[in-house]
Amino acid sequence: MDRHFAPKPAASFDFKDILYRKEGSVARITINRPEAYNCYRTATLEELITAFDDASADDQVAVIVYTGAGDKAFCTGGDVKEYAALYTQRPRDYFKYMGLFSKYLESILRTGKVVIARINGAAVGGGNESQLACDLAVMADDTYLGQVGTGVGSVAAGGATQWLSVHVGDRRAREMLFLNPRIPAAKALEWGLVNRVVPRERLDAEVDSLVEQLLDKFSECTRYTKAQVNYWKETSWYATVGHARDWLSTHFTTLEPYEGMRAFVEKRKPDYRGLRQKAAAGGSSEFLWGPYRHTCGRCGASGIPAEFTYCGKCGAPLAG
Repeated sequence: MDRHFAPKPAASFDFKDILYRKEGSVARITINRPEAYNCYRTATLEELITAFDDASADDQVAVIVYTGAGDKAFCTGGDVKEYAALYTQRPRDYFKYMGLFSKYLESILRTGKVVIARINGAAVGGGNESQLACDLAVMADDTYLGQVGTGVGSVAAGGATQWLSVHVGDRRAREMLFLNPRIPAAKALEWGLVNRVVPRERLDAEVDSLVEQLLDKFSECTRYTKAQVNYWKETSWYATVGHARDWLSTHFTTLEPYEGMRAFVEKRKPDYRGLRQKAAAGGSSEFLWGPYRHTCGRCGASGIPAEFTYCGKCGAPLAG
């Protein structure tokens, strides 16, 4: 009999950035970039969407366990080096990237299966947003969660601005989003960011215990229960993510993401206060070399940044 939604064997996928296994009623999806602290690049998101969609279509799969390779990181969000190399250079492409990231989170929300985040290491930025998209979370006691958007030139509008207040309340959400502290495991449990915190050596046993409990529940009732409890997450998500997608792609044309991401690549602290002082003194905190102001009296080139003293085309001195 033809099956239009027939799943594929996990081994049949030619994934490069993730590991995908099916073991009986459990699908296991692992970001496999430990050398980069399991940050995701564009290609990683494409593979994750494919894996979650396949697990969703597989009637044998009851539970999905989502984790990161190694013991240092669950996921540390987007690949800042990729952002710096690609998306600060072509901000219009960040709009496309955010569309892909949205599909990734929605593939978790809409999978119809319970997804357990196995937090084996740091879950930071989009990594924390990823675990927030999951249904349950088990965390090793020696690691932490956090958001970093305002410190790297971005806004954590890929789940954190929408969902943190649902999990931890308004004040704690603002603390995480504005101050970017590390939230250690014990506090993550106290605040309601995760369901269980256990010693690292018991992480798999605790995840497996949840899996076993979930297997003894009706699948369609579980699916619809997930759809119902997703209400607040989906309402806030769909009400804001389109606006965030446009704003972030526009903001990538400005100085904040350029400075934040270059500082990350160069392993230095961003010049936060310098940008504030520049704006306060009447300068431009939006453009690297000031707004497009000058016209060259020699060659006629226009749109030359205000802080240039020579024409970038012919080299002539600029008046004023």
